[in-house]
Amino acid sequence: MDKEMKNIIDSMKTFEIKMGQVEGIPLPESTCEIWDQIHNFQAREDDILIATFPKAGTSWMQEIVDLILLEGDVEKSMRAPCFVKVPFIDLNPKPMKSGVAYANTMESPRLLKTHLPIQLMPPSFWDKKVKVVYVARNAKDCMVSYFYFQQMNKGLPDPGTWDEYFSKFLAGDVPWGSWFDHVIGWWKAKDNHEILYMFYEDLIEDPIREYRKLLKFLGKDLSDEVLEKIRHHTSFQAMKENPMTNYSVVPAVVFDQSISPFMRKGKVGDWKNHFLVAQNIVFDEEYKKRMEGSGLSFRTQL
Repeated sequence: MDKEMKNIIDSMKTFEIKMGQVEGIPLPESTCEIWDQIHNFQAREDDILIATFPKAGTSWMQEIVDLILLEGDVEKSMRAPCFVKVPFIDLNPKPMKSGVAYANTMESPRLLKTHLPIQLMPPSFWDKKVKVVYVARNAKDCMVSYFYFQQMNKGLPDPGTWDEYFSKFLAGDVPWGSWFDHVIGWWKAKDNHEILYMFYEDLIEDPIREYRKLLKFLGKDLSDEVLEKIRHHTSFQAMKENPMTNYSVVPAVVFDQSISPFMRKGKVGDWKNHFLVAQNIVFDEEYKKRMEGSGLSFRTQL
């Protein structure tokens, strides 16, 4: 591990987040403090951005796209932890460098990450016609995964009980705001920008089919053999065991994986182990109301 990486990890031991708001969207207070820098971030034409609502397969897609760009070179993909090789532009984890500051030091082409809803995106991404890969995951599984993540991530607010969290999530009172607004906002934007809108459930069902969509979008051509290699390296089990993707290098004072592992289940339908019958009824009613007319449909089981 190089010296810079060691310094980053050491500094994460004092990592702490309080919540603020930007245009009504709940965001880490430290993010709000540098909002001008984030808003004015200068994208480059050859950037590739991975955008998601939290816990929708972000790290997974980072690794897939990184390997596509590296034409399946697994050794090169292991050059640094995923959170170092792909700067998170809306994070300012003091005393570490912000995602924006870190991205600004990188050579092109850059692979970047955001959880921002569409209306908060830095305008330069659209001015430069940056290619964006958006991954959406069904809300029920997203909610369960986010609940466990907020329990183990000491830099985010305590989620409270499952019942409390269920209400907060439905109301959009979670970091990065409403799942409904997020997935619909990006869905509507895809017709006006270079956005490939992908579904977590499709990736689980048939990874190779989805990789081919990515290849076409990114203008790459890889053999079936290389795609199979990427599939193996980005399987849930491989990523769970890979120290560059499982966040095991992050100190327990930040990510307490004894509470819940960062790579927890990676399945479709785990919500059934958490939703009470009454909660499912409440959720389905709200879902129908919020998603009506959006043209978006999600699968909650395969």
